[in-house]
Amino acid sequence: MILYFSGTGNSRYVAKRMGEELGDEVVSVNERLKNKNREALRSQTPFVVVSPVYAWRLPRVVEGFILETAFEGNADVYFVLTCGGDVGLAGKYAKKLCAKKGLAYHGLMGIRMPENYIAMYQAPCKEEAREIIRRAKEPIQHACSLIGGKKEFPEQESTLANVLKSGMVNDLFYPLFVTAKGYHTTSACIGCGKCAALCPLNNIRMEGKQPVWGNECTQCMACICGCPAKAVEYRKKTHGKERYYLEG
Repeated sequence: MILYFSGTGNSRYVAKRMGEELGDEVVSVNERLKNKNREALRSQTPFVVVSPVYAWRLPRVVEGFILETAFEGNADVYFVLTCGGDVGLAGKYAKKLCAKKGLAYHGLMGIRMPENYIAMYQAPCKEEAREIIRRAKEPIQHACSLIGGKKEFPEQESTLANVLKSGMVNDLFYPLFVTAKGYHTTSACIGCGKCAALCPLNNIRMEGKQPVWGNECTQCMACICGCPAKAVEYRKKTHGKERYYLEG
């Protein structure tokens, strides 16, 4: 079973390609979170968790979902994290999570996809994004061949940089950067409500035709990058920046 969490479509794309390659079921973690669905997940094939990397580790919202959900049938788990750069030492923490949950960890692999965290970085232009997605096909197939062959993913290199990024930097990232304060709409807002529909944590409600953000946010960028009118902004950090949203 392929489980995916996705803000702007990168991880959804990878999960669906893996589902096609492996002939396996694909399940949206976003939908289960949004609907507060905590029913057990049962699979005879290994569980494959596909998610973006957040500050060189699995997003805490995904960690929480795994801890709160019962996994039945097969106890084997692989992790595939989409990233704009690298995944640091995310595997170390995913392995600890599996041990805590009683699951068999079989490795973590990073797959480069277009950068989407425009609260801090620049998203690529459309042509560059298409090229990055094209290049991702080979590592996606490689991951599938390892899973299908019941082989482990390669271990990640435990360099000082990776240790710091997935450790100290990740610990600082959430209290310093992950907040809903600062989201707003411009006069371009058409009141369509798509931002509220896309939010996996139900953190956006519509008051009349205006979105209002609550206090729960994982900074998945779905509301900003998925807005058809490009009317959602985060403080002054996203003004004038390219939006990236991969449909399908």
